[in-house]
Amino acid sequence: MQLTRLAPPHLRPFVRLMWASSPDGTPVEQPGAREHVLPTGGMHLVFRLSGPSLRLFHDGADVRGFTVGYAMVGGTRSAFFVRDVSVTTRSVGVMLQPGAARALLGAPEDALAERHTPLEALWGADANFALEQLHGTDSLPRQLAIVVALLEARLASSAMHGLHPAVAQALARMSGASANDDDGQAGAIGQLVKQSGYSHRRFIALFRGMTGLAPKQYARMLRFDHVLGQFAIQPARPWVELALEAGYSDQAHFNRDFLAIAGMSPQAYRRAAPVSSRHVRI
Repeated sequence: MQLTRLAPPHLRPFVRLMWASSPDGTPVEQPGAREHVLPTGGMHLVFRLSGPSLRLFHDGADVRGFTVGYAMVGGTRSAFFVRDVSVTTRSVGVMLQPGAARALLGAPEDALAERHTPLEALWGADANFALEQLHGTDSLPRQLAIVVALLEARLASSAMHGLHPAVAQALARMSGASANDDDGQAGAIGQLVKQSGYSHRRFIALFRGMTGLAPKQYARMLRFDHVLGQFAIQPARPWVELALEAGYSDQAHFNRDFLAIAGMSPQAYRRAAPVSSRHVRI
């Protein structure tokens, strides 16, 4: 069972989506089960409320892995990661908006990107206090209300509020524009730099600090996200049609990008038939 909600209006500049989940019935155990978690282009704050702590693997050949904890921040990523899913767990979390990390977590996005960070490293003892509060109820709506209160308190004590205007303008233009090929992206990003009024180096630093990714990486994730979204709606459509519609120059270019981001070919992804587009059992 999963409950998904938008954040309250006053938190929406910082929180894109909230969710709480709980397995129906007795937790299912599947020893050795793993999944590829595909990037969303955003950062996640997650509290695991049952089962073992989160275990990740460096790659498919890693048999030992490493644990992160029960409260963690999943930084913005440009490619998949591998996690243990041998036991179904209860959890609650949020997906953050670009620019929210400094206000809610006390660190810029680029310092947290491409990795998982224990929340205790950012919140100190408040991370354990948050877990204690969440363990105090099995109600999914109540768990989301607790997370809202925690984020409100963090925001009230923060001096940082919102996106840098140059980055906000760039994100609006990138989200509103149609996907394009790599050469087109380079030209479009050059235009964004020019419109920002900053030097190329300064603009890239501002953008990375607010999103965790460089502009070209972010545009790449938008294009990949467009393909996954369309595939979820029309799973029978040929990949080449989806790729060209999204702006890939050809199918070979699409296949290379898909493999790099998802850790599997488009054909393998289709065969896996994931219930959730970002979580693929392997």
